[in-house]
Amino acid sequence: MRSVTSKALLICATLVLGFGAGAATKALPPVSTTEAAVTVKVTPRSLDGATWEFDVVMDTHAQDLTDDLVKTAALVVSDGSEIRPLEWKGAPPGGHHRAGVLRFKAPDPVPSFVVLKIARPAESKPRVFQWKLK
Repeated sequence: MRSVTSKALLICATLVLGFGAGAATKALPPVSTTEAAVTVKVTPRSLDGATWEFDVVMDTHAQDLTDDLVKTAALVVSDGSEIRPLEWKGAPPGGHHRAGVLRFKAPDPVPSFVVLKIARPAESKPRVFQWKLK
C-alpha cells in the first residue's frame, strides 16, 4: 500500500513541478481589439523557453487581411526594447479570416510585462496587447 501511495505522490509532484513553468503562460488571458471593422485577438501561447509564441486571430467582413505580421509586429518588454518576430506560422495574407502563431526570440531576462504591438495598414496607430508577467 505504501508503494502505491508513494508512487501516486511522486506522480502528482512531478505533474505540479513539470507544469509549473508553463502554468503562468496558460493563465494569461487573450486580449482583443476591434477597429476599422477588424477584430484582432491575441493569446499568449508559450512564454517559456527560447522562443515565445502568441496565437493571433484576425476577423473582418469589410476588407482583405493583407497584413505581414513579421514586418508589422513587435514585442516591447519592460525595459523599452523591441523584439521583432522570428516568423509567422499561419494563414497567408488575404481573405477575411486569418489565424496563426507569431514567434519571437525570448527576452532575457524575463521582463515584468510584455506588450505586443501590431501596426495595421490604414490605421493611424498600432494595436496594443499587454500582459503582466511578474
